[in-house]
Amino acid sequence: MAAPRKYPLELMERGVRMVLELRVQDPEDRGVLSRVAKQLGVHPEALRHYVRQTEVDAGLRTGVPSSEAARIKELEREVRELRRANDILKSAAAFFGAELDRRGNR
Repeated sequence: MAAPRKYPLELMERGVRMVLELRVQDPEDRGVLSRVAKQLGVHPEALRHYVRQTEVDAGLRTGVPSSEAARIKELEREVRELRRANDILKSAAAFFGAELDRRGNR
């Protein structure tokens, strides 16, 4: 189960919008993210993460979009379940195979 979010999603989305708008107004200003984080009362690194992921999702930055990351996570979970089921079936086959060998030797 995922850890609970420290900041509400709406707050972080608002912060991302503010940062992106301020960057458009003044691309040379390097302290935008820190100022917005301070105004909203969130940790700058948390806001930076949300801004980067938003940029990746929009295609402005290289990386794995959120939708693909969720799909990969789901596929990895499915692979784990299938491997576990496969191990159980192998164990059962070995058990019943040994049982048949014991009955055949009588």
